[in-house]
Amino acid sequence: MFRWIGDLVTRRARGVLALGVLGVVLAAVVGVGAFSKLETEGFDDPASDSSRAAALLEDRFAGTSDYVLVVEAVDGDVDSPASAAAGRELTERLRSDPDLADVTSYFDSRAGPLRATDGGHALVTATTAKGTDADPGRVLDEYGSTDGALRVDIGGGEVVGEEIGSQIGKDLGLAESIAIPLILVLLVLAFGNVVGALVTLGVGMAAILGTFAELSILGSATDVSIYAVNLTTGLGLGLAVDYGLLMVARVREERAAGRDHTAAVRRAVETAGRTITFSATTVAVALSALLVFPMYFLRSFAYAGIGVMLITAFSAVVILPAALSLLGDRIDAWRVPRVRGIRGEEAPAWARLARFVVRRPVLSALPVLAGLLLMAVPLAGIELGTPDDRVLPTSASSRQAGDLLREDFAGDGTHPISVVTTSAVDEADLASYAERLGALPGVVRIETRPGEGASLVSVVTDLDPRSGAARDLVEDVRAVPPPDGVEALVGGASAELHDQMTGIGNRLPIVAGWLVLTTMVILFLFTGSVVQPVRALLLNAVGLAATLGAMVWVFQDGHLAGLLGFTPQPMDSSMMVLLFCVAFGLSMDYEVFVMGRIKEMRDLGRDNEQALVHGLAHTGRIVSTAAALIAISFFAFLVSSVSFIQFFGLGTGLAILIDATLVRGVLVPASIRLLGERAWWAPRPLRALHRRFGLSEGVPA
Repeated sequence: MFRWIGDLVTRRARGVLALGVLGVVLAAVVGVGAFSKLETEGFDDPASDSSRAAALLEDRFAGTSDYVLVVEAVDGDVDSPASAAAGRELTERLRSDPDLADVTSYFDSRAGPLRATDGGHALVTATTAKGTDADPGRVLDEYGSTDGALRVDIGGGEVVGEEIGSQIGKDLGLAESIAIPLILVLLVLAFGNVVGALVTLGVGMAAILGTFAELSILGSATDVSIYAVNLTTGLGLGLAVDYGLLMVARVREERAAGRDHTAAVRRAVETAGRTITFSATTVAVALSALLVFPMYFLRSFAYAGIGVMLITAFSAVVILPAALSLLGDRIDAWRVPRVRGIRGEEAPAWARLARFVVRRPVLSALPVLAGLLLMAVPLAGIELGTPDDRVLPTSASSRQAGDLLREDFAGDGTHPISVVTTSAVDEADLASYAERLGALPGVVRIETRPGEGASLVSVVTDLDPRSGAARDLVEDVRAVPPPDGVEALVGGASAELHDQMTGIGNRLPIVAGWLVLTTMVILFLFTGSVVQPVRALLLNAVGLAATLGAMVWVFQDGHLAGLLGFTPQPMDSSMMVLLFCVAFGLSMDYEVFVMGRIKEMRDLGRDNEQALVHGLAHTGRIVSTAAALIAISFFAFLVSSVSFIQFFGLGTGLAILIDATLVRGVLVPASIRLLGERAWWAPRPLRALHRRFGLSEGVPA
């Protein structure tokens, strides 16, 4: 197949390139509408008890407090005549707003929990009116300000989502403005000329625009998270560098071996094209594991990741070779003086490293293995949570409101455990049920409220909604039998976290089984060995554990918090799963790169040690250069002011660097050297199966 593709793109280069450019233009037209269709939520399981409770609350009670206004008296306290008058005026403005409902205000109720202990702050809450779609941005602009006697900060789920989405949009533009020029400069140095760098960067832009078009189409049909955009840009740029370097370096290598330009492009498609396709398949398969989760936040990363992988691979295997075929010798045009660039030949430094590791595998591997295991130690103390306003900078309105709520309004009732019944409960039975709930440890007070064919019991607690104690209380609440004949659904922030962790935990064995099975199958087809896939899984697990441990050390324990400007918090369970799947996929990307060349050397008749040395010498510089460039595209996310985007950028970049250097450069050759010929073992029936269906780089024609 790849020989046929090589013939096609060289014989019909102009037509292939014209169709590719047309596709990119169409993708840009469709993709421009993606951002207006993407959502900022998606962290909850829609089938969970808490999600059903939220839907019932929305239908029967106009939801929970979507907006929490923390009102500060500019002078004196909130009970001073000027502050009280301004507070009543604010309350009336909110009640007259057609998009808002259920306004509860300290300034008319004088309820103690709505007033801070120092008297300087008070609360006003509101929900989105039924049948309307209030714009959180408008609510922020209209009511969040300092006006005369009062200063108003607005929090609540709607505002947090609005500010996160707005901040990510700004941060993404900033990250790209840093990453793209820097990657282009480094690509020029890697290739030694400008033309090769521009062509490779073009592959990345085609992948990004194509994936934006995919997300736009999917966003019209189903819920898609806006956070998937970050993965699209990071992977699109990074994988274009990976695949562009591999393809161009192979063309240069074949030309140096004496082939004419057209034959060199064909041979590069046959060999590097096969590796790229296998690599893209392994990454896409790893990311497809995210589809098993019910949260569309995680599924969205599968949509984006699979899309960007397939589009990048197609661009690198079809469109890029067509461009190279047309460029001819001009692929080396606009050279940088005294910079040779990557040309596919053996890199002396990597050859020396490979020889040292092959001669002393234990001495080489033990320090690296010990260091990675030490990095993994913080994983033992991991605490899990969900994102709230604390992922935002302290300048954000919802963050300021959230900080004040946590400091001054313990038991304020804005984050209750909400128990809603599926049908109305008579007054006596509801009172009895509420009394039993109120007797649970950790409950501050109970509030009851009748609705349209339902009843609501708000279990108010002074526990942090994301704490383990709060999740335990959710289980205690669910264990209390509801009145006869009704079902009680338990919701609220603590219940949502509990159900999210349960939903993720229940599906992790499926994800692990899928990754193990697909890795075994793909690497067996690639290498013909059943030992190599097991070796790859074990080494990848070590590298991933080191990365995740480092992320706990930074983002949970707070190291580097001052430098990066985030608030240490429990680890976001969704982001941990996401980082694991993305990092696993990218580690398999480099596994295929390196093993493809080692296997090719084996097929040429080299023994195990020679295959390791020459295979690593040929691929080491390409892999390490590509890893450095793709890491930059993710490290650029550190400019974000949203902490879980910083987490994703730092974690992915670090995982890539660890894998491309310590794992590929030391642990892979050391482990294969120690295994010897056993590294290539497979039972006789499977050897026969591989001879018939297996795929490899192939040997020179």
